[in-house]
Amino acid sequence: MKKLAMGTGLALLLACHTETRQQEAVVAQDVRFDHYKEQFIERLWELYPGWASSQGYHKYDSVLVVPDEAQRSREMAFCRANLDSLKQFDLQRLSDNNQTDYHLIESQLKSTEWYNTSFRSYEWNPSDYNVCGSFAEMLANNYDSLDVRVKHFYLKMKNIPAYYEAAKNQIKNPTAEHVQLAIDQNLGGLSTFQEDLDAALARAGQAVDKGAMKARAAEAVKAVTGYVDWLKTLKSGEARSFRIGKELYTKKFEHDIQSGYTAEQIYQKALEHKKELHAQMFVLANQLWDKYMTEPEKGSVGKKGHTPKPKDSLALIRLVIDKISVTHVPADSFQTEIERQIPVLVKFIKDKDLIYIDPSKPLVVRKEPAYMAGVAGASISSPGPYDKNGNTYYNVGSFAGWSKDRIESYLREYNHYILQILNIHEAIPGHYTQLVYANQSPSIIKSIFGNGTMIEGWAVYTERMMLENGYGAENGAAEASPEMWLMYYKWNLRSTCNTILDYGVHVNNLSREEGIKLLVNEAFQQQAEAEGKWKRVSVTQVQLCSYFTGYTEIYDFREELKKKQGGQFRLKEFHEKFLSYGSAPVKYIRELMLK
Repeated sequence: MKKLAMGTGLALLLACHTETRQQEAVVAQDVRFDHYKEQFIERLWELYPGWASSQGYHKYDSVLVVPDEAQRSREMAFCRANLDSLKQFDLQRLSDNNQTDYHLIESQLKSTEWYNTSFRSYEWNPSDYNVCGSFAEMLANNYDSLDVRVKHFYLKMKNIPAYYEAAKNQIKNPTAEHVQLAIDQNLGGLSTFQEDLDAALARAGQAVDKGAMKARAAEAVKAVTGYVDWLKTLKSGEARSFRIGKELYTKKFEHDIQSGYTAEQIYQKALEHKKELHAQMFVLANQLWDKYMTEPEKGSVGKKGHTPKPKDSLALIRLVIDKISVTHVPADSFQTEIERQIPVLVKFIKDKDLIYIDPSKPLVVRKEPAYMAGVAGASISSPGPYDKNGNTYYNVGSFAGWSKDRIESYLREYNHYILQILNIHEAIPGHYTQLVYANQSPSIIKSIFGNGTMIEGWAVYTERMMLENGYGAENGAAEASPEMWLMYYKWNLRSTCNTILDYGVHVNNLSREEGIKLLVNEAFQQQAEAEGKWKRVSVTQVQLCSYFTGYTEIYDFREELKKKQGGQFRLKEFHEKFLSYGSAPVKYIRELMLK
């Protein structure tokens, strides 16, 4: 027994010693990896100064990179060198946090290589070339004094003519859709170098050489308009199709989405989910039929009659939705109503204790800048991880130049109920809240390599989560109204059909007519919204899948944890823990939280 005890003690001692050495190895690996990350990020910003500025790192604000073959060669050399550097680290000996960062760096490098060698959008997408946005942000944000920002603005303008000359040299057989988008966005951004700059110079100090600024700005305007004029001369008869095909789509999905599912699997899931949503919507629409489809009979006073119920369930749902959608804000109050709803959402979240909302991080609702026009009607522009106290902007699209019918169609799409869901998605507790948490993440890698699927998935997840907790209740009820749930399902159907449309168009050659029919007849969207979505799918690829994919992964993970933890599960703790990992792919967050 004495020998057995001694043997057991020795084994325990050896095990303890082994564990200590393993812990020391992990610490040593982490120290080296943290040092590597610092060097990697600094080299990254030297290579991509515009990206650095967008993240709040302003050391290279005065530099505008010329997008030519030499720049791509530098990018490829950077990728090869850092993929080799990653091999010196034992992935299993890194901490959980650094294992995730390792994956993110590796994925980013491989993605850059693939984009440069296989996707090659720099040859066929003229809208890839647009300097207006980065210059506009220099004037709009307040990360430094106006005089300093204007000085950097001046220095950065020097390369604009060379930038657009390089663009002309790179473009080969562009798609007609991307040519038009490039024309619209570049022309829309000209105000940056005209009215916006003039307004900034009027406030600038005496040390600024305003004459030199305006002269160089005139050269910038000349370069932009020259590029636009050149695009207008391109022949579109033999233009490349905007559809990228199954092979490119599958690989782009892998690089951009970083899901545990393949593109085809997500497409099939979306088709099945559409059927489920239609069934749920029919129950609610049938329940609301008498309330909304009862009208006075012609020639009678006070006597009511019923619109005959259609036999087709989708037709019935459409009629009820159309009736409810008539209630919306006036066009001139659209942005004002969004501003009014933000504090209402904040109060609800505080009352229900769903997640902490930092009151010190400003959210500014603004008219969408002209250089952003052409893709989406509402969006969030957030400060980067180096500029944590900067403004977060809620960009609201303009109705300028729209016909009355188009405006009315749009307002019915974003009716009284859906406008609230839109604000949940874009602002609180959706994108705005998630991005504030992402900037507080201890890992800057997770912030700068933010996974769009996690970001969009979180925003879609919060829509359902808010209703589950009673948002949208009316007349003192504890639960959301049937109208709010019906409109939520319609909105969720939008995310689902985004995937079906995107995959269908780029892989299955879905026609414009078929795409509009899907959105109008099966997703119950207004004509203006459907046409806008078609424009979007014709100039983007894969991104429309991120909503449904991310939502599915997050919601399923939450339900998995609820089942596992039982009575110990706390929704607020789940939300804050989940967001603490930054904008990492859901599959990595899930892995870390389960550990």
